[in-house]
Amino acid sequence: MEYDGSSYSGWQSQSGVATVQDALESALSRVANQPLRVHCAGRTDTGVHAAAQWVHFVAPCERGSGAWVRGVNANLPGDIRLLYATTVAEDFHARHSALARHYRYIIANMPVASALYRDRVTWIRQPLDAPRMHEAAQVLLGEQDFSAFRAASCQSRTAMRCVHRISVQRTGPLVAIDISANAFLHHMVRNIAGTLIAVGSGRHDVAWVDRLLRRKDRTLAAATAGPQGLYLTGVTYPERFALPQDPARERALLLQS
Repeated sequence: MEYDGSSYSGWQSQSGVATVQDALESALSRVANQPLRVHCAGRTDTGVHAAAQWVHFVAPCERGSGAWVRGVNANLPGDIRLLYATTVAEDFHARHSALARHYRYIIANMPVASALYRDRVTWIRQPLDAPRMHEAAQVLLGEQDFSAFRAASCQSRTAMRCVHRISVQRTGPLVAIDISANAFLHHMVRNIAGTLIAVGSGRHDVAWVDRLLRRKDRTLAAATAGPQGLYLTGVTYPERFALPQDPARERALLLQS
């Protein structure tokens, strides 16, 4: 599924606020004619978007894949869309079966904030050096302690995570940070983005990121970057589940243009 998270208080169901999970479960329940609960690959925060979020649920009735997609979308608001549905093995779990998650953080690096990109990118006025940001980011590769990049409210038992890939590239005024890892800590991508922005703007040198990583102290790093530019762009699952690795690839590519 994909969604524009601008109008939602994140993925996870919460009392008194609009969430993506609540909207999806309501639509699914209408199609199934009974209440349904879903599980997602990665719980996104307030204002964060998804181009390829995966969810699973136990279907209480027989519906074809096309019927689920059409029926659910007919009952969803326009900023949330189910892209694909299929029957999976009983041991599949959208979160626990995932091998990797992929995020993109998009920065509009221009003198004046864009009206068209509002709530879909993070605006940075100061010129950013994307190659410098890319160079600084490479120390984050591999399995390491990411305590310097976790939120104070993070409830994970360990700060160890394995980053498979990270890159920073510029396309015109847009600077994109792409990062893939086995899993992420709370606010990890946004904290990394904030730190790379500080390097790209010249406030810190390239080696600063390595020093932060070694010190393992969140208070020494840059401020958390805003949620507007963050997108969940894909999830990788074991081949045995025979799932399209990225059914929203074409849509995700729009984020590069």
